[in-house]
Amino acid sequence: MPEPTGTTLPGRRAAPSAEPGAEELATRLTAVVGRLLRRLRSTSSGGLLTPTQRSVLSRLDREGPATTAALARAEYVRPQSMRLTLGALESQGLVERAPDPADGRKAVMSLTAAGTASLAEVRAAKHDWLAEAIAAGLDADERRTVAEAAELIDRLTAGK
Repeated sequence: MPEPTGTTLPGRRAAPSAEPGAEELATRLTAVVGRLLRRLRSTSSGGLLTPTQRSVLSRLDREGPATTAALARAEYVRPQSMRLTLGALESQGLVERAPDPADGRKAVMSLTAAGTASLAEVRAAKHDWLAEAIAAGLDADERRTVAEAAELIDRLTAGK
């Protein structure tokens, strides 16, 4: 009779006994990452921003000013939809429009100070929730395991 490998604490899953295959691991990781992303999104939705609006603010923060058409292409939406999104952000004072220096007939949208502050609040809410969840839900060994997993996932997503 095999020796027991240990007990599983309530609310925690037992470690897998067999080495998982790549397909099984990909399926599990996709599900877990999806749940984590949904939870992070719901944590930061206290404001009046939709996920699309948060995405546009984040893109403008990362990539700088852009035209409506460029933002629509990057976000995979129609220009008409992006105009509505930008209009809502502009009415909240989170983005502003200015003439395109390369073509005065076009306008470029950029973040305002209020947009940058709003984005920082969203990011802080996500970070704070995750840090609190890790501190409250994982012991030191589990935190080390998560740190190792984060390194591996980072390596997987770094590309070659």
